[in-house]
Amino acid sequence: MVRDITPLEFSTNLSHDAQVMLLDVRESWELDIVKLDAARHIPMNEIPDRLAEIDPKLTIVVMCLAGVRSLKVAHFLASRGYSSVANLSGGIAAWQRDVDPTLATY
Repeated sequence: MVRDITPLEFSTNLSHDAQVMLLDVRESWELDIVKLDAARHIPMNEIPDRLAEIDPKLTIVVMCLAGVRSLKVAHFLASRGYSSVANLSGGIAAWQRDVDPTLATY
């Protein structure tokens, strides 16, 4: 099952948890505009070929720009047996709005 987590919830409760992986599934050109240093970047279309890089023992919080692509990836991971998966609702756009307004937008 996939749950939603807001950027504020993540930054308050999970951002320093060693058992959590923030997975950014945006394209590389999007990271050139804005990125979160704590996030592991694997573009959405590369996820199936790079599953070995995603530890199923961790809680995986998937993010994109607005939360649409990340929700698809979160469901994909859950269907592959990842038991603790969350979607960062609103993506980096919500992070900029609710957590860090100094981040660039696009």
